Amino acid sequence: MEKVRGLIAVLLWIGFFLAFYRMGKLRAIQKLLQKTKRSMDEATRRRLLESRSKLTKLEGEEGFWFFLERQLCYSGLRRRLPFLEAERFVLLTVLLGCGLFLGGLMLGGFLVGLLSIVGLLAAEWFVITLGKAMEMHAVNENLMKLLDFLGNYSVTAGDVISVFGQISKFMDEPLQSALEQCCVEAQTTGDVGMALLSLADKVEHPQFKELVRNIEVSSRYSADFSVLVQFSRRSVREFLRSGRERKSLLREAGINMALLLGLSVFSLVTVNGLLEASVWDILFTSLPGRIALGVVLGILFLFGMQVYRLES
Repeated sequence: MEKVRGLIAVLLWIGFFLAFYRMGKLRAIQKLLQKTKRSMDEATRRRLLESRSKLTKLEGEEGFWFFLERQLCYSGLRRRLPFLEAERFVLLTVLLGCGLFLGGLMLGGFLVGLLSIVGLLAAEWFVITLGKAMEMHAVNENLMKLLDFLGNYSVTAGDVISVFGQISKFMDEPLQSALEQCCVEAQTTGDVGMALLSLADKVEHPQFKELVRNIEVSSRYSADFSVLVQFSRRSVREFLRSGRERKSLLREAGINMALLLGLSVFSLVTVNGLLEASVWDILFTSLPGRIALGVVLGILFLFGMQVYRLES
């Protein structure tokens, strides 16, 4: 009986030891996570302070973190997911990439795992690019409306923030949230110039940036903005007209490219019926066929890059 009691005591002691040991490991992991979170928050705070400092000096922001933060902001992801800062986005990408790589490694080997990471990066690039295009289109649709509202007010430096607050509710995203944040920042800090510079930095649209920066310059001298608004209307109309012409050219070029591809496929199908050998085997297995296929893919890639450059 004494041996049984001793054994139970030893087992209880081992159980408590393992329980406290596991609690200590969990506490260490928790401390590591908290330290990592504090480091990320501190890095984000320093980057935002440096960003605002460069805004006042009109310096261009350089570096990977500034670039990534701008892409997340311009694509609308930061507005829809406020917690998704540049550091958290990279951390989430690394975790997802590791998970996809391990899954692909177990299912199909190293190449499948590597392709999974490439697919993740391509999907993120596509989402950001699509978001930027949608945001740019939304600003194009609302910019003339913004100028019309500004033209209805006798806007001066003293009440430009209050006017922004009144017209923000009539704007669509991303201008609505950008104008509201500008009003909140100006009322909180009392620095109208910095609030306007921050507003111009939140939206990726050349005409909007030019308009807000001109308002910021004019606000230093308590000027009436009616002349500025009239000039901006002409500039925006010219910008929108050139954009419509550019889209028309791109649409025509896309139709021509689709016709050429269709005629090429039709020619290959016709030749395939006339020859004894398979054209598709020649195209995909022989060296001349692969070279020709590579040339075609290169042309399509260059065409896509040109479309992307003109649209961005």
